[in-house]
Amino acid sequence: MIQRKSIDWEKFLKKSLNTLIKQKPTKFLSMCPADMPKKAGVYLIISTQQGKQIPYYIGRTKNLQRRLYRDHLMGHLNTARLKKRLIKDKICLNKKEAKSYLRLRCTARWIEEADYRKRGAIEGYCTAMLFPKYGIDEER
Repeated sequence: MIQRKSIDWEKFLKKSLNTLIKQKPTKFLSMCPADMPKKAGVYLIISTQQGKQIPYYIGRTKNLQRRLYRDHLMGHLNTARLKKRLIKDKICLNKKEAKSYLRLRCTARWIEEADYRKRGAIEGYCTAMLFPKYGIDEER
């Protein structure tokens, strides 16, 4: 029989999800690297469409500032998976339009978590609970 982690682990994941959801959203339009932590964590990108907030992407990183600002917003398509998917799905025509989409329609929330195993568990749990439009890639 497979041993499960204690109920404390389940409480930790639920608490992490609730903390992430309750974080004040940061608009990509007003995102400033100086205001963002250079710490490890889990982040949620939400798109607002017709007044509804739609979970678009959940990820984990060693450096929240670098991942959200430099990679997702300012980065090339090889480091900005969300922009790449927006273009692939024909929501945006090109990288410039995808960047504008992020700036005008998207916000980010994040929580800091130093332990890489916990980050992975939080990302997986949040992905399962929120089922973002992007962020779950097809198996290869």
